[in-house]
Amino acid sequence: MRVLHVVHQYPPQYVGGTELYTVAAAQGMAGRGHEVAVYTRSRGQGTGLASTREGAVTVYRAWEGDPSPAARYAASFGGRHLLAAFDQVMEEFRPDVVHVQHLMGLPLAILARLRRARRPYVVTLHDYWWMCANAQLVTNYSGVVCAGPRGYVNCTRCAVARSGGRGALLAPALWGSLAWRGALLHRGLGDAAALLASTRFVAGWYAAHGAPVERLRVLPFGVDRPADFGNKPRTPGLPLRLVYIGSLFRLKGVHVALEAIAGMEDALELWVAGDPPADPAYAERLATLAGANVHWMGRLNRAEVWRLLENADVMLAPSLSYETYCYSVHEALAAGVPVIASNLGVLAEAVQNGVNGLLAQPGDASAWRMAIRRVIDDPGLAERLAAGAVPPPDVATHLAQLEDLYHAVTES
Repeated sequence: MRVLHVVHQYPPQYVGGTELYTVAAAQGMAGRGHEVAVYTRSRGQGTGLASTREGAVTVYRAWEGDPSPAARYAASFGGRHLLAAFDQVMEEFRPDVVHVQHLMGLPLAILARLRRARRPYVVTLHDYWWMCANAQLVTNYSGVVCAGPRGYVNCTRCAVARSGGRGALLAPALWGSLAWRGALLHRGLGDAAALLASTRFVAGWYAAHGAPVERLRVLPFGVDRPADFGNKPRTPGLPLRLVYIGSLFRLKGVHVALEAIAGMEDALELWVAGDPPADPAYAERLATLAGANVHWMGRLNRAEVWRLLENADVMLAPSLSYETYCYSVHEALAAGVPVIASNLGVLAEAVQNGVNGLLAQPGDASAWRMAIRRVIDDPGLAERLAAGAVPPPDVATHLAQLEDLYHAVTES
C-alpha cells in the first residue's frame, strides 16, 4: 500500500506532538512494508519543492515564503504554489490513501483535490483547529476556554483581538473569511473516509459540533516504554519529586503549579522540562514564582524524558485549556507514575481521581496545593496511585489498528 501523510510542518524545523506522531506513523508503516511519503510545508525564501529520503520515508517539503501567522491563515484560501506542489507529489507518488494530519498553513483546496480524484483520505484530529482557527479553544479577548464557534461572531472577535485591535475595521471581511473557512473544513470532514480521535472526549466534542458521527473513530495513540525502564523507589524522608514535561506557555498552567507549591521547599522538588517561554513577560512571571526547589531542565530528548520519569513520584498536568491527548500524561502512566491533572476534558478522561492520580480545579492554586499536600501527608498515597496506573496501548498496537483502517478505506 502507498500512504501519503500531509502535515503542516515537520522535524527538524518544527518539533511538536503532531509532528512527532507523523514521524512515528510514517516510519512505522514503512517498517510494516508499505511505501510511505510525507508532504509538508517548510520555511524558505521564494517558492520551491524538494524531496529527501529520511529512513524508509520520502519527505516532500514545499515552501512559499516564510509562514508567519497571517501568511498561514491566508494560505488556507490561496497558496497557489503549495497546491501545485501537492499536485506534483500526488502525480509522482500516487498514494492509495492519504492521511491528513494537519492543514494549518496549507491550502484547504487540498481536500477538494482529493475529493475530485476519489482518493480516500483519513483525518487525525490532533487539536480543535478544524472548528477553531486558534486550534486550542481559548479566546484571545478574554483568555478563557471557549465552547466553539457561535455564528463565527466570537471567532471574529478573537481575530480582531489577536491583531491587537488593528483589524477592527476589517471585522466584516474577517467574519466572511472565517465563515468560508468553516464551510470548507466542514465539507472536508464530511468527505473524509474516517475521522480519528485519540480520546473519547475529542470524538464527543467533534460530534457535538457537527462532525459526521458515522466517520468518527477513537484510536488511542501508542506509547512505548523503554525496555530498560525502571522506576527508582522513593527514599523515605526525602522531598516528594514532582515533574512537569511540556510546553511553557500560559495555557499549560505552569504558573498555577508554582503558586501551589510556594513555601513548600522542604517538602518537595519540582523538575520542569520544556523550552523556555517565548513570551518574556510570562518567563519573568515564572522566574518570580519559582522557589529554590524548582529546577529548570530545558528541552529533553526522549531518553532524557524517560530518565526523568524513572525518578519521578508524581507528574503534574495543570493545563488551563482542552488538550486532545497530552503525551506526557500517557507516558507518565506508562511509566507507572501517578498524575495530578486539571479536571478538564481529556485529562479527566485519562486520570481517574483516587485511582491513578488526583484531579484539581483548573487554575485554582489552592485546590492544586491541597492535592499536592494530600500526597505529602499520606506517604503511601503515591505508591497506591502508581499501582492504579494502566499503561496505554503500545505503538505496535496502534500501528496495527491504523493499518487495518487504511485497508478498510481503500477497499470500500
